[in-house]
Amino acid sequence: MENHKAGFVNIVGNPNVGKSTLMNALVGEKLSIITSKSQTTRHRIMGIVNGEDFQIVYSDTPGVVQPASKLHESMLKFSKSALEDADVIIYVTDIYEKTDKNIDFIEKTKNTGIPVLLIINKVDLSNQEKLVELTESWEKIMPDAYIIPTSATENFNIDILLRKIIELLPVSPPFFPKDQLTDKTERFFVSEIIREKILMNYKKEIPYSAEVEVEEFKEEEHIIKIRAIINVERESQKGIIIGNKGAALKKTGTMARIDIEAFFEKKVYLELYVKVSKDWKNKPKSLKQFGYN
Repeated sequence: MENHKAGFVNIVGNPNVGKSTLMNALVGEKLSIITSKSQTTRHRIMGIVNGEDFQIVYSDTPGVVQPASKLHESMLKFSKSALEDADVIIYVTDIYEKTDKNIDFIEKTKNTGIPVLLIINKVDLSNQEKLVELTESWEKIMPDAYIIPTSATENFNIDILLRKIIELLPVSPPFFPKDQLTDKTERFFVSEIIREKILMNYKKEIPYSAEVEVEEFKEEEHIIKIRAIINVERESQKGIIIGNKGAALKKTGTMARIDIEAFFEKKVYLELYVKVSKDWKNKPKSLKQFGYN
C-alpha cells in the first residue's frame, strides 16, 4: 500500500458540455443525470473508482450558472467549492463552446495551483482542422493545462484521460472503503432518476420547477417499495405533471421504475405523488430539506 495513490478529481465547466456523460464514462456507472437539457445536475455527485493501487474520488458539479434564484446560488457554491478541495481539476469544454465563455471562472480555475486537465469533448462531431484551431486557442488561455480531446459518448480517449489522472494523483491511502461506489444514498439516486424522467417528458419551465423527494424507501427480500413526491411551484404545474386522467404521471412513473429496477437489479413498486410547494427555489427551509445546504 505504500505506493497507493488516492485523491479528489473534480469535474467543472459550463452547462451542457458533457460533464455528467464524462463522469459516467470514467466511473462506468450511471451516477449522474444525462439529458440534452442544460442544468440537469444540481448537486455535487461523488463517484468512486478503485484500482489495486489507486482510488479516484470524482465529483460531477452543476454547470456554472448566473444565479437567478437561491437554488442557482446554491448550485454555484457547489461549483466554486470544487475548485478548492481537488487534487486534480477536469475542466470540460466542447467543440461548440466559445473559449471566452465564463472567462472569470476560467481565470479562477487557472489560478488555483491545482493541476488542470482540459477536456475538449464531443470531438466525434468535429473535424481535425477545427480541433487543431480550438486546441491552439485553449493553449493560449490555459498554458499550464494538459489538453485531451475526448468523446465521452464514444469512449474516445477515456483511457488516456484515466492514465493521466492516476499519474497526477498524490500518494495516499484510500479515503473510502474499496468496494464503495458513491457517497450518495439510495434515495438520492431514486430522486435523480425520477427527475431525469421529468426532464425528458415535460417541456419549458416544468422540469426546472420540479424537485423530487423520496418519502419512503423500503427494501424487502424480493421488492423495493418506494414512495416519492414531485414538488412543483404552482397549481398549474401540478396539473401538467399529472396530465389528462393521470396519463403523464403514469408514463413518468413507468419510465422511472424501469430505470430504478435496472439500477438496483431488483423489482420495484413505485408510487408517485405531486405536491405544490410554493416558490421552493427561494425558500432556505425548502432548499435545506432537498439537500441544498
